[in-house]
Amino acid sequence: MTESTIVHLLRHGEVHNPQGLLYGRLPGYHLSENGRSMAEMVAKALAGRDVTALYSSPLERAQETSVPLAQTFGLPVQTDDRLIEADNVFEGLVIGGMFRTPSNFRHMWNPARPSWGEPYTEIVDRIRSIINQARAGARGHEVVLVSHQLPIWIIRLAAEGRRFWHDPRRRQCALASVTSLTFEGDRLASVGYSEPAGALVKPSKMLKSANRR
Repeated sequence: MTESTIVHLLRHGEVHNPQGLLYGRLPGYHLSENGRSMAEMVAKALAGRDVTALYSSPLERAQETSVPLAQTFGLPVQTDDRLIEADNVFEGLVIGGMFRTPSNFRHMWNPARPSWGEPYTEIVDRIRSIINQARAGARGHEVVLVSHQLPIWIIRLAAEGRRFWHDPRRRQCALASVTSLTFEGDRLASVGYSEPAGALVKPSKMLKSANRR
């Protein structure tokens, strides 16, 4: 009988970001109190699952989201740079304002690549690499990878055979959401999505989620 392996891609919880910046890979951005509650809620939702390994992006918000899971399953957090946020030339700028600044227009010539940051194809390559490694190590069980909105959304588009160019406002990848890839042997059998902490996502955060990764 073919073994089933599930790879859960968990987006980090809400971040304390009073200035409304696109923080990207910048250090020093931690979970808000609400974000910590989100992480705890996800851990409770996954408790009882057959999770045998836990990986995380090196950024603080992902590491902090991993803590309740590590405690729940008694697992070490394996930090992996392949799960990091996508690179972006607008990093550190106020969200929204960057699109109204003429000097930034030179970065917007090709949304399909995209021209303002890490190419979508490169994101797919690195996320697929860590997924393959993680599922090989957890074969027949489940594994959680804590990452960021854009990497998770892009690998989902790749898994579903959809184009990478998209409207960021239409990404189905809320804060602390779980995108689950179920493999039968080496074959991807299904893609699932859930929001265990959806009750804690504030309406204003939902509207801004397309720009907060």
